[in-house]
Amino acid sequence: MTTLADLRINYSRASLDEADANPDPFAQFDRWFKEALTAKLPEPNTMTLATVGADGRPSARIVLIKGVDARGFVFFTNYDSRKGRDLAAHPYAALLFYWIELERQVRIEGRVEKTSADESDRYFASRPLGSRIGAWASEQSAVIDGRATLEAREKALADRYGGEPPRPPHWGGYRVVPDAFEFWQGRPSRLHDRLRYTREPDAPHGWTIDRLSP
Repeated sequence: MTTLADLRINYSRASLDEADANPDPFAQFDRWFKEALTAKLPEPNTMTLATVGADGRPSARIVLIKGVDARGFVFFTNYDSRKGRDLAAHPYAALLFYWIELERQVRIEGRVEKTSADESDRYFASRPLGSRIGAWASEQSAVIDGRATLEAREKALADRYGGEPPRPPHWGGYRVVPDAFEFWQGRPSRLHDRLRYTREPDAPHGWTIDRLSP
């Protein structure tokens, strides 16, 4: 009988060398993300978002990345949700992309800021109608007495707003502004490749690169 302790994979698909890594971590992320798209991985835009609440307790959940550029990584949510309350208390977060089929992880850490109202408005307007109504209907992370309550609220709001609901004032974007990246490539015998980028304004390209022991 197989036990949890027996479950393991010997990673051997690829390697990650300093000489081959892009000196700009955003460009390196773009390279790996495009390779995940080319490999047709299921939802390569999913990432784990970890936050810390006012009580010091960490929490993590899966969210979808909706934008990335030299300013940072963008996702959208309800500002009154647990993650929103966490970020109001401690405006720092960690992100994790895990592409198991490519035996790769990308870890990102940095401060968090809200996107502009215009940026949130544009993205909200691009969402399917059901998702826009849902942003109004769901008091995310609040206790409700049953599914029927949520569905009744959804119907009432759909009747109220029709096909053009405005963006709720409690809903919008956050941008994680990285000060550290780690690119992890699985290797045989658990001797994985780990390259850490640390923001350093005086360094070439604005980042230093270190290899971490696995």
